Amino acid sequence: MLILGIDTSGKTASAALFDTQSCIFPAQDTLYTQKTHSQVIMPMCRKIIEQTGHKMTDLGMIAVANGPGSYTGLRIGVAAVKAMCYALDIRCCGVSTLKGLAWNNIAYQGKICAVMKARGELVYTCTYRNSSAGAEPLCEEQIIESFELADFLNCDNEPVLLCGDGAEDFYNKYCSGTTFDGKFRLAPAMGMLQNAAGICLASLSGNPVEPEELEVSYLQKVKAEKDLEDKNKNK
Repeated sequence: MLILGIDTSGKTASAALFDTQSCIFPAQDTLYTQKTHSQVIMPMCRKIIEQTGHKMTDLGMIAVANGPGSYTGLRIGVAAVKAMCYALDIRCCGVSTLKGLAWNNIAYQGKICAVMKARGELVYTCTYRNSSAGAEPLCEEQIIESFELADFLNCDNEPVLLCGDGAEDFYNKYCSGTTFDGKFRLAPAMGMLQNAAGICLASLSGNPVEPEELEVSYLQKVKAEKDLEDKNKNK
């Protein structure tokens, strides 16, 4: 089966094509861009499919990062996948951005922590254990203060690989030069940011759904919800 993976959860737009029969990626493309994802993601998908000699109708499933991450980016990615799956009459799979980061670093065997910037001192995070069986979560996905994450990770001496767009800031603030410095390491450049290859791999252990069932998971309330709550409180 051919799986198309898409990640538009951050500043990196990424698309990858994974062949489950040969277990290889025939094509993938990544662009760190200031443009909106709606401008780049569909041309990127068409390009990698055409370059491999395939057609959209050859796809068996489409996987997409469905959060956490950029509200606008996530909505664009999920909407694009829904439209394609409706048109192709195939199923889709929403994959946690954090889980995709862990799978993107699956070659690292051990504890891995995905750290993404939220707002202020808050981070989206989840810690996994990578093994030959895949990436297994050791806790719930959550949005917490960065110092809370530091306390959690420092509770034992086991080495931890940090990845995600908030990993370097977190390392510099809580790990570098401290007594815990030796237990932490940063993921290499190719595994630091979100990538559709990780989304494809993570989808293999996911639950495919019909396009109308695909939803975004923000892990926190969006601005409109917060504004409505504030308005109701004032009343």
